[in-house]
Amino acid sequence: MSNAIAPIGSPSGGVSTDTSRLASKENLDAAGQRFEAVFTGMMLKSMRQAKLSDGLFDSKGEDQFRDMQDQQLAQSMAAHAPIGIGKAMTAFLAKNLKTDAGAEPAAAPAAPDGGTVK
Repeated sequence: MSNAIAPIGSPSGGVSTDTSRLASKENLDAAGQRFEAVFTGMMLKSMRQAKLSDGLFDSKGEDQFRDMQDQQLAQSMAAHAPIGIGKAMTAFLAKNLKTDAGAEPAAAPAAPDGGTVK
């Protein structure tokens, strides 16, 4: 039994090329909201790391609790007061989806004798 890992981009594994889930507006909106939550969470984490001094009662437990609180805050912000990056990503994906769906296969070029080139 072989446990070889398929290379990225191959049909048998790695990156998925199935974009059918992007066809639904609800899926695009949900992906945009999740992206916004992740982005906001990263921004909050970066802001927390920029603290100027250590607190008197800092501990690992307090840091873990603050991280969980920041995750919930980021999800709440993305749902109720988005900053717009998720909406921009959703619009970009929807635009690309429309251009991919709108592209029709090109007709075969005509040969000089009136037939088609093969």
